[in-house]
Amino acid sequence: MRIPILKLNNYLLISIQTEIDDKTAIQFQEDLLSKIHESGASGVVIDLTSVEIIDSFIAKVLGDVVTMSDLMGAKVVLTGIQPAVAMTLIDLGIHLKNVPTALDLEQGLIKLYQELGE
Repeated sequence: MRIPILKLNNYLLISIQTEIDDKTAIQFQEDLLSKIHESGASGVVIDLTSVEIIDSFIAKVLGDVVTMSDLMGAKVVLTGIQPAVAMTLIDLGIHLKNVPTALDLEQGLIKLYQELGE
């Protein structure tokens, strides 16, 4: 299963609507990085509202996606992080300190505009 990546102006929007397995997570990472490279996107919003549980591998991939996107020049905003997911990320030592977050996709877009000074 592939996670859809939508383009809106110079941004990429991803809404993860299901729990993801390891294979899907790696495919998502590759797809997102390719899409950033192809489109020249300056920002990415990843909505995790539907993700209720996250394991250590998925958490690491998520952290890596944020770092890799940043290296490619695309600022990432995470939205809709559920309490259990937040606790798991912290328990695993994945702090994402410089990653802006928002409650939902709409606020995530606003946050991305602010972060990029647009």
